[in-house]
Amino acid sequence: MKKIIAITAATFAIAGCSNMSNTEQRTVSGAAIGATAGAIGTAIFHGNPIWGAVGGAAVGAASGYIYDAYKKEQGSEYNAGYNAGKTGKPATAPN
Repeated sequence: MKKIIAITAATFAIAGCSNMSNTEQRTVSGAAIGATAGAIGTAIFHGNPIWGAVGGAAVGAASGYIYDAYKKEQGSEYNAGYNAGKTGKPATAPN
């Protein structure tokens, strides 16, 4: 019975992420990775994984959001260079 509940929960979790934007996906992924790392780290060194999971999720979500902003800027710079190459005009740096 526990396996059925776990499989059902995993299915709903995966299906719930299907319509997310890249920003939302990266933020949630960062939170999940951070929560896992925080829980494991505090379980090994302190014994209570709850606070480690909470702190790890917060740090991971912030990191995922910052990474998304970096990827968007990187894409913007690439597109500016690509468009400049097509037109033959020098690219200007994005503000």
